[in-house]
Amino acid sequence: GDSVTQMQGPVTLSERAFLIINCTYTATGYPSLFWYVQYPGEGPQLLLKAAKDDDKGSNKGFEATYRKETTSFHLEKDSVQESDSAVYFCALSDTVTGTARGVEHKL
Repeated sequence: GDSVTQMQGPVTLSERAFLIINCTYTATGYPSLFWYVQYPGEGPQLLLKAAKDDDKGSNKGFEATYRKETTSFHLEKDSVQESDSAVYFCALSDTVTGTARGVEHKL
């Protein structure tokens, strides 16, 4: 079935370092892809999304590009801040069934 994969566990970075959190997916067709962020003491909130190949989502300095060829939606930020400390979830939604799958990554 449809799924997403994040390989890394928690990551520690210095401020102003470059961040990349890998996300790959397995799906039939063109799922919608999402990144959610959950700050300490809060619920998850949508960070960015993309609906088709080569779509780029961006928000708060974060970017992710939908790559159908490599089935990837990696999250990147050029310069992280202490305030970016959070859990990051990669997720997909099947546009036909509406079901969702996701995994988390702590920064």
